[in-house]
Amino acid sequence: MTELKNTERELHLFRLRLTALGLMVFVCFGLLLARFIWLQVVKHSDYAAQAEENRIAVVPIEPNRGLILDRNGVVLARNYSAYTLEVTPSKLRMTLDETIDELAKLVQIEAKDRKRFKKLLEESKNFESVPLRSRLTDEEVARFSAQRFRFPGVEIQARLFRQYPLGELASHVIGYIGRINQAEAKAIEDTDDAANYNGTDHIGKEGLEKSYERQLHGTTGYEEVEVSAGGRAIRTLSRTPAAPGNNLILSIDIELQKVIEEAFGEWRGALVAIEPATGDILAYVSRPGYDPNLFVDGIDSQSWSDLNTSLDKPMVNRPLSGTYPPGSTFKPFMALAALELGKRTPGQTIFDPGSFTLGGHKFRDDKPGGHGTVDMYKSIVESCDTYYYMLGNDMGIDAIHDFMKPFGFGELTGIDLEHEKAGILPSKEWKRARFKKNPAAQKWVGGDTISVSIGNGFNSYTPLQMAHAIANLANNGVVMKPHLVKIIEDGVTRARKLTVPKESYRIPLKQENIDIIKNAMVGVTLGGTAAKAFAGAGYTSGGKTGTAQLIAIKKNEKYNANLIAERLRDNALYTAFAPADKPRIAIAVVVENGGFGAGVAAPIVRKALDFYLLGKRPQEKETTKVPKEDAELRSVEDIKAEQGVSGEPKPGAETPGNTE
Repeated sequence: MTELKNTERELHLFRLRLTALGLMVFVCFGLLLARFIWLQVVKHSDYAAQAEENRIAVVPIEPNRGLILDRNGVVLARNYSAYTLEVTPSKLRMTLDETIDELAKLVQIEAKDRKRFKKLLEESKNFESVPLRSRLTDEEVARFSAQRFRFPGVEIQARLFRQYPLGELASHVIGYIGRINQAEAKAIEDTDDAANYNGTDHIGKEGLEKSYERQLHGTTGYEEVEVSAGGRAIRTLSRTPAAPGNNLILSIDIELQKVIEEAFGEWRGALVAIEPATGDILAYVSRPGYDPNLFVDGIDSQSWSDLNTSLDKPMVNRPLSGTYPPGSTFKPFMALAALELGKRTPGQTIFDPGSFTLGGHKFRDDKPGGHGTVDMYKSIVESCDTYYYMLGNDMGIDAIHDFMKPFGFGELTGIDLEHEKAGILPSKEWKRARFKKNPAAQKWVGGDTISVSIGNGFNSYTPLQMAHAIANLANNGVVMKPHLVKIIEDGVTRARKLTVPKESYRIPLKQENIDIIKNAMVGVTLGGTAAKAFAGAGYTSGGKTGTAQLIAIKKNEKYNANLIAERLRDNALYTAFAPADKPRIAIAVVVENGGFGAGVAAPIVRKALDFYLLGKRPQEKETTKVPKEDAELRSVEDIKAEQGVSGEPKPGAETPGNTE
């Protein structure tokens, strides 16, 4: 039996289906239209900007770093351009080691290059390019360029490099630059100058390179470059040139610096020479030094280990952060304090039997039997300890502290280098704070003052502070801030600006008292402890020798350098100013383990003054080291007689004051 179809019902279902399909098509086209309106109308400006950014690359232009020159225009730090082979690990097709091995067939890559590269790689991000080899030759560039297609992720870049043409000379002044590490990058990001370091790989790490980083860096430029879909540059659309960094013109006389560093020979130590009237630092010596060129590309691990494990500590900036007892170079300031505070008159005398007894403890003078009758002039010229034992006992430690502080002892000088140490100018309050965890040691005792009065005990100052103090004395109490950068020269306009245009303050002193002390210091060079070192000088200078012991001498025992380990022998010191009538230079020097100041330190200063005042250079290098352990044993008097030392103090006591 044939089934009859319900045509009307089927037609109705068809129409429903057609309507649903039509609605679905309409909704889809509506969604497409809405998306089209969103992209082409609402978000047009945003996507247009993104498209333009994809078409245009903004490339930072690294500025030329400012030059560093000495006061006479000698270049101490400069720039040059060279090619660098750089690797971006995230873009490599082969493993990193395989890539380096293949590159080594085209470009010379030494073991130290690999070690340095891996060290830099640890400090950088995976998408950053890291230098594998620097300063490629033209032949190496050509060989790599011919095979470049084999090494995606490896590029040759033209870079600016820093160079220190004089190597170790004045290395602790200039410092060095190095590749920016992650900690430094984070610190830069947190500053308002972060954009200025786009495209910059290096930053000042030490010395003036670090403390004047903002001045030296310059202003980064930008270049808008049209690029293809493959990322290849097509043409330059616009360019904002970089502005070079400012140049630093130092107060340093690099020729004087060279003479002094050569005069040190193999000795360790520090010397600072200052122009009293301006605060210009004429020489800043820290021996031994290091070659800052080692750090520019990233120092290799062996060189870094050698520098850091050396017993001579070449990386220590001794004038800035090394602290030493000043020894007898402290005595002229003690004598000036006595005059200013009314504790002594120039003609007032004491009798020196060779020792001073306080509370049952005997403090010995250097000269057996003593200096006899001693006035202020003789106390400085012959360096009589007993005179200052008595004076210090009469003055008291707090009076000493208050008088010495304005001269810069125990105070930051504010020099334009980072990490300066303040040293120690002791007082009762200082000792209470120093030994707050040990109440029994907090009390200031008479023996403490006795030791301080001859420049030992708790006294501890940097060579920079000692030079600053003698410069203030030479300048009649007018205090100028010591500085290494004399002028900042604008890298674009060449306009110049003095860094220290005026005095800091004045110490209220009577000129007649200053003249008395200066006259006695002149006597030191004419007939006193430094007479031999300055015999025949074509100028008159004032000076003071000093010897600072590192270990105490036992009762009735003579000092004998041969019986003491070399690094425990006394430090030799000398302070000076010249010419005596109108000082143009003031100097403080510390020679570590050098023994008597007159035998080692004073001759170094003589060579410096000869060159600076007379233009006279030493004819030959001299070494005057204390005899080694296998030499003939001699007493301190024998050694002093051989070195031509007369009455130079060897501070010591049967019960010495506290030392630190």
